[in-house]
Amino acid sequence: MSDFDLIVIGAGPGGYVAALRAARAGMRVACIDERATAGGTCLNVGCIPSKALLSSTERWAELKALAEHGIETEAARFDLSRMMARKDKVVSDLTKGIAFLFKKAGVEFIQGRARIAAPGRVTVGEREISARHILIATGSAPAALRNVPFDEKLVLSSTGALSLAKMPEKLVVVGAGVIGLEIGQIWSRLGAKVTVVEYLDRILPGIDGELARNAQRILARQGIDFTLNAAVKAIARDGEAASVEIENRGSGELETLAADAVLVAIGRRPHTAGLGLEALEVRQDTRGFVEVDAQFRTSVPGILAIGDVVPGPMLAHKAEEDAAACIDALAGKPHGAPDYGLVPGVVYTAPEIAGVGLTEDDAGTSGRAVLVGKASFLANGRARAIGATDGFAKVIACAATGRLLGAHILGHGAGELLQELVLGLRLGTTLAEIAGTSHAHPGMGEAVKEACVAALSSAAT
Repeated sequence: MSDFDLIVIGAGPGGYVAALRAARAGMRVACIDERATAGGTCLNVGCIPSKALLSSTERWAELKALAEHGIETEAARFDLSRMMARKDKVVSDLTKGIAFLFKKAGVEFIQGRARIAAPGRVTVGEREISARHILIATGSAPAALRNVPFDEKLVLSSTGALSLAKMPEKLVVVGAGVIGLEIGQIWSRLGAKVTVVEYLDRILPGIDGELARNAQRILARQGIDFTLNAAVKAIARDGEAASVEIENRGSGELETLAADAVLVAIGRRPHTAGLGLEALEVRQDTRGFVEVDAQFRTSVPGILAIGDVVPGPMLAHKAEEDAAACIDALAGKPHGAPDYGLVPGVVYTAPEIAGVGLTEDDAGTSGRAVLVGKASFLANGRARAIGATDGFAKVIACAATGRLLGAHILGHGAGELLQELVLGLRLGTTLAEIAGTSHAHPGMGEAVKEACVAALSSAAT
């Protein structure tokens, strides 16, 4: 008899959700992680600490802008050490919550580095345990520039950039994706001179182009500099400072940027090193992602994989969806693989940037006939009242049926506003159905309704 029904390797959003769901389905479950606390990268050194610091620094930014409300704050100051302590407490409270849930559900948490010795057998240090099924949920790791390793002092991954003991006067961010923009805004708000260097000629690849262009203008107005279409040629360390040599990809012109720290945020890669997948002949694609079927089974019977180690959006909530589908299939209740086209993406800058489904760029490339409607927050009463007029809501629908195909929002609380449209997309909702639904006034959500009205009006002209 095996020690467990299921061993989950990795305790991030995919791993801990899978472990808890399996335990609640009556399985004997162990969950292994290298960290002493569950939660993975997202909770310990990623999503949660970054949002805690974004919240703290947003309050600081708002404080400096209170004069227009008639509130004087001349003596205000911030304490970075206390901001970091609050961030750490948020993380600690949440990891303790997962530990409590594991204990309540009967999941055995094992700290250590796991290796799959054979199908059904896992070693953790000197200990070997067995299970009917093994689930790989080890997530991803930051990708480094070639020949420029992270030292987390001068050359930072997101982990180091969220734990700096002092504010860098000059921060160079390599990569204008979600991580680069969020962390760049954190330090820019506190007074750092932030320059974002991006290889492409735009920020936020994959996000609707119109949203990305407007977001860049707003972030630039807030004080973040952007150098686009530029390749990093070298990063040189000089004591406690660094210099970043970049090349304009169009002209070939070279430029050197001085920095107290360099955040490299060029993407993430599947974290599977040391698991023994090659020896087991678990199939992986050319980018290192584990190949799985619709029930998340790998090429080796008894071994499954979910989350960032398999193809699809590298997002915590995607990993959770994978976990639910995988465990339900394992419990004999398969309901098919998640539809990654329905997975929303959110950038938690201020203003927030959120999107799901088809972008206008996608529609233009495919030649698909669509209806597009937009509503600016400038015309929204609630946005005017709270001083959050930057941005707009945008919807894209099939020209023939009026069914929603995509939605994209730039503005205050965009991630929450989008959720109505994520559900609408899943249910096959039409523009007319959303436009005909009462939205509270005054509310930011009225812009969603007005965007649908605008799209319907465009069909009538």
